[in-house]
Amino acid sequence: MSATASEEELSEDELAGLELIRETGGIHQSNFWKELDVSSRKGSRIVDSLSEKGLINRDETIYEGHNTYYLTPTAQDLDFSLLMAGDMLSPFVGDEEIDAHSDAFSQWVMNLAYEE
Repeated sequence: MSATASEEELSEDELAGLELIRETGGIHQSNFWKELDVSSRKGSRIVDSLSEKGLINRDETIYEGHNTYYLTPTAQDLDFSLLMAGDMLSPFVGDEEIDAHSDAFSQWVMNLAYEE
């Protein structure tokens, strides 16, 4: 299956697992299956499937002295809309410091006002 699998193709258990990972923002696999109330074997199968479909990231880690994985949603799940005002990205995104009295910031705030 492709890495851009649609959520409509997921099983009920996979959808529940994906929702849990999204809601928590990240969870250790050792807690994942307990939270879903499934066996560790079934939890591993769900994680494998979601990872293969490109819906989650799975990074090796040590948690409470045991090797496990830390599961996070992929970047496609991140919502950047809060950084936008119309078609303008917040001037505070970036490395340089922005003066709150600058024209760039004023324009961004004015675009926020126009959206309401």
